[in-house]
Amino acid sequence: MFIRSAVATLSGALALSALAVTTADADAGQGDTQVVQVLVNNGKSVVVGATTKKTITLSITARDNSGIKEAYGWLYHGSFDNPDGSAGPGSDTPLTCTPVPGSVTDSTCTASITIDPNAALINANAGTWHVWTSVDANDFDYINKDSASTFLMKRAAKLTADASPEPVTAGKVITIKGTLSRANWDNLTYGGYAGQSAKLQFRKAGTTTYNTVKTVTSGTGGVLKATATASVDGYWRWSFAGTGTTGATNAAGDYVDVTAG
Repeated sequence: MFIRSAVATLSGALALSALAVTTADADAGQGDTQVVQVLVNNGKSVVVGATTKKTITLSITARDNSGIKEAYGWLYHGSFDNPDGSAGPGSDTPLTCTPVPGSVTDSTCTASITIDPNAALINANAGTWHVWTSVDANDFDYINKDSASTFLMKRAAKLTADASPEPVTAGKVITIKGTLSRANWDNLTYGGYAGQSAKLQFRKAGTTTYNTVKTVTSGTGGVLKATATASVDGYWRWSFAGTGTTGATNAAGDYVDVTAG
């Protein structure tokens, strides 16, 4: 059986401290222990704002013919030997393991992890993160994986929308303005996000579906502006699909009353 090294993390919180590792922490194993599935945030990207904490779940399902004794997990950004961001219980606090119903070999082990942008998230942490895990079986078999899975940690985005004039006569042109911004983890504020594609969308009053009218690139400070012809009452909004480092978002629809000419 290998000896785990001490992991410098904050249990259930984000830490940027270095990780003390040994070669025993690299991929290794003994016997038939397997990692079947690893999920972070139920398989969705982790989107974190400028100041609000985000609590997510780490879930590791493992298998061994003798059953699973315990499992450990840790999230990190950068290289395994020299991460620049980390979160999770680490190697000192086991996850909570529950046998999979009807199975004598499989267990799902979970932990809640709170990501706090105030604790040390920096903009460079946005992007692909890894999941380290170590699983022990009841018969002393084990498996150790320094990257059992990956997930995306993204900066939250915001959008505004303002259509004018309102009300407007049918057939007249309206102007829809907005601003695209995203969380800046370096200074814990939101800043304009320039050079990004955003869709201008419209939803007719009494319906539930928005349709794209045109696509615009955000300018300096994340400013958006477009014109359209008003024909019927409805809601105008901007929509941003997100990137590999920034989450998707939609503006609240701005209602425009269209009157007969």
